[in-house]
Amino acid sequence: MSVPKAPLPPKKTGSGHVRILIGLASGVLAGLVANVGQQPDLGGGIIQQYFGGVASIVDRVCFESDPGGRTQFIAWLVSVAGPIGKLFLRLMQMMVLPLVVSALFLAVVDVGDVRKLGRIGLTTLFYTAILSISAVLIGITLVNVVQPGRTISPAIRDSLKEKYAANADEGLKKAAAAKPLGQILVDLLPENPVQEMVGAVDGSSKGNGMLAVMFFALLCGIAATTCLEDTAGLVGTLRGIYQISMTVIGWALKLAPLGAGCLVFVVTTQMGPDILKALAAFVGVVLGGLTFHLVVIYSAVLWIFAKRSPLAFYRSISDAMFVAFSTSSSSATLSTSLKVAQEELKLRPETANFVLTVGATGNQNGTALFEGVVVLFLAQVFGVELHFGQQITVVLMSVLAGVGTAGVPGGSIPLIIVVLKSVGVPADGIAIILGVDRLLDMSRTLVNVVGDLVVAACVDASSSRALKSAAGSHAA
Repeated sequence: MSVPKAPLPPKKTGSGHVRILIGLASGVLAGLVANVGQQPDLGGGIIQQYFGGVASIVDRVCFESDPGGRTQFIAWLVSVAGPIGKLFLRLMQMMVLPLVVSALFLAVVDVGDVRKLGRIGLTTLFYTAILSISAVLIGITLVNVVQPGRTISPAIRDSLKEKYAANADEGLKKAAAAKPLGQILVDLLPENPVQEMVGAVDGSSKGNGMLAVMFFALLCGIAATTCLEDTAGLVGTLRGIYQISMTVIGWALKLAPLGAGCLVFVVTTQMGPDILKALAAFVGVVLGGLTFHLVVIYSAVLWIFAKRSPLAFYRSISDAMFVAFSTSSSSATLSTSLKVAQEELKLRPETANFVLTVGATGNQNGTALFEGVVVLFLAQVFGVELHFGQQITVVLMSVLAGVGTAGVPGGSIPLIIVVLKSVGVPADGIAIILGVDRLLDMSRTLVNVVGDLVVAACVDASSSRALKSAAGSHAA
């Protein structure tokens, strides 16, 4: 008995990103004016001089008779915008647990019985794991070297630490309570899954939190593939939960122009123009990491394992690369990827169909890299120090977050939020990166799709070598 798959919600592009960009731009501009308006002399620097002039006009028109009214008005605006932004975050955050459990469970179930995966399936899993882990490690290494979040001035970072003291204290406590690697591995399997789920959301988990929940969902999914007839009802229920989760997240994203605009207004009011410098550095790190993974890692893997020329390979798949970049959707690019895999790369149909179909949701190298960079960047912005063990947790959670959720509209955002909470970083900072997400989404989708085709080429080459070896042994 097969379980019918509910269609995924279509990935919206274009207008939604434009509205979010307008909302964030409005929040940034208003925040810069408010930040300069809090200064006693409204001067210093090009940005301060420009927005100081705007603030001076507002000051003369509205607060000429009440010199202290300007500061009080800005404080009132922050007190109004803050809760509106928090509501947007809460709407996303409350769907994290059902989304994570259902998405990872279904991602495994949709592959089929793990006992029947055979050589192609196991080889695909091997290359997928290697490329995803290497992608996140590249991103995290670049963040630690470049430190884009450190462009925030020490004075502003100190004020942020004071404002978010609870988050900073939580991060320090977790750093002080760092566990040895052996215990971290043991804690991947939760003693009490229900208790771990609650602790993963509110931060009270003494184990591995959401990472343990992810492994629990994966194990249950693997077990379900061995008895699909008996678990058809459970699979159908989780498909419904997944659809509900994505619907609510879709509603939240419709509120993103207002909610994210309010969040970024509050942050910009505190940080001023420093946040723009940090954001530019963040974009540079993400694009640099994606480019390195695309040009260096993929080329090396193609040369070593697939015995192919990287330049010839990229020329052959150029159509799929253009479609991926323009649509920002691995699923929308799947038909083009299948076409170039069989017609240009000359891969066997059974290999291309399996690897590319699974990879459209399960092999998301670019997204995994992006999520790891976001978490460490925001930790630097808010002055939260992450020790080695916490960064390893970020690596594992970013890799697992790429399984089944990355190709879904907004699916990575709630997962980034829960990773932020798990390491004591304020989730409010997620609004900072939404304004540049369109460009980065296009770029990481390109890397995702090329990664699928690289894995397909490697698996096909491995299968061909195995067939030749088997034929040689039979002939002997």
